[in-house]
Amino acid sequence: MNVPFLDLKAVNAGYVAEIKDSINRVLDSGWYVLGQEVEVFEEEFKLWCGVEHAVSVSSGLAALELIFRAWIELGALQEGDAIAVPSNTYIASVLAISGAGLVPVLIEPDSESLNISASGLAAYKGNAVKAVMVVHLYGRAAEMSELSAYCERVGLLMVEDAAQAHGAIVDDCRVGAWGDAAGFSFYPGKNMGAMGDGGMITCKDPELARMLKMLRNYGSEVKYKHELRGRNERLDELQAAILRVKLKYIDRDNAKRREIAHCYRKGLSNPLVLLPKEPVNGEAHVWHLFVVRVKQRKEFMDFLRDKEVGFMVHYPIPIHKQAAYSDDFAGLELPFTEAIHDEVVSLPLSPVMSEQQVARVIDVVNQFTGSADE
Repeated sequence: MNVPFLDLKAVNAGYVAEIKDSINRVLDSGWYVLGQEVEVFEEEFKLWCGVEHAVSVSSGLAALELIFRAWIELGALQEGDAIAVPSNTYIASVLAISGAGLVPVLIEPDSESLNISASGLAAYKGNAVKAVMVVHLYGRAAEMSELSAYCERVGLLMVEDAAQAHGAIVDDCRVGAWGDAAGFSFYPGKNMGAMGDGGMITCKDPELARMLKMLRNYGSEVKYKHELRGRNERLDELQAAILRVKLKYIDRDNAKRREIAHCYRKGLSNPLVLLPKEPVNGEAHVWHLFVVRVKQRKEFMDFLRDKEVGFMVHYPIPIHKQAAYSDDFAGLELPFTEAIHDEVVSLPLSPVMSEQQVARVIDVVNQFTGSADE
């Protein structure tokens, strides 16, 4: 049995009738940018997430970068300020910081959750940071109570990178509602994916929300009057309409992801495969990815490929080893982060996987024996 890593066509098949209706609604409206679909989607997302403001944008990267640009415009940050960010995140988290003229400071993650932690921040002894980006990696919410208390105690702004964690809940509060601001991605492969790129910013401050709306729209509130040097980072009406459909089912789909993750954790018993730690509160993880660690990764991937079980590596090269940041992080050593990137493998997990496919993945992974050299 072939088990694909992710079958987006099958994922979207469950919504196809509603999606077609939503597309036709946009076509019939004759309005395709910053219209009613965007306005209603922002309102619906705001209510679902439990936040005061939601501002849609063109991508997850745009969401994060515009937050920092808005804070600079408002005087909360200055170009050149240092921003703490976990060292094992996707490069978009760091691109958002440097793209806004700020300086990323890489912090080694917690060894169990693989997320940034308050203790990790407290242990950092370099230049003082002005804000923290908390990345809810793989769909697992970071320890938000501790991080929020730490940021409040030392006076740091907090932005959540919730690109992989739509719907994760900590202490009855969804991610995206904890920080001063948060960025979401609607890239097609995300738990709530568009049919193209898209993103959302959530925040508490009305002035920040006003600034974000200007920055996404050429720095303008009134057409042809430009107060800021903004960008074109708008979510289009078609994607907003599609995402309104997806929003209705995200909690149901996350529950299915949790069921599959539970089956994996119960059924996978190979001592060569280190399983992800499950949070005490099951709702704190939406399992965007089910990431295991295997020291013999090449042999493991070859074995999965031979057995026709899909996989991916998120991510093969840490940020401080990327050519794009070779000057910024020259000589930096982050041993735990480097070990993670050498060992991680993502197994198939989506809300449309059958019981037979889940059982097949478990059976194949448990068959792996590795090489005699290890």
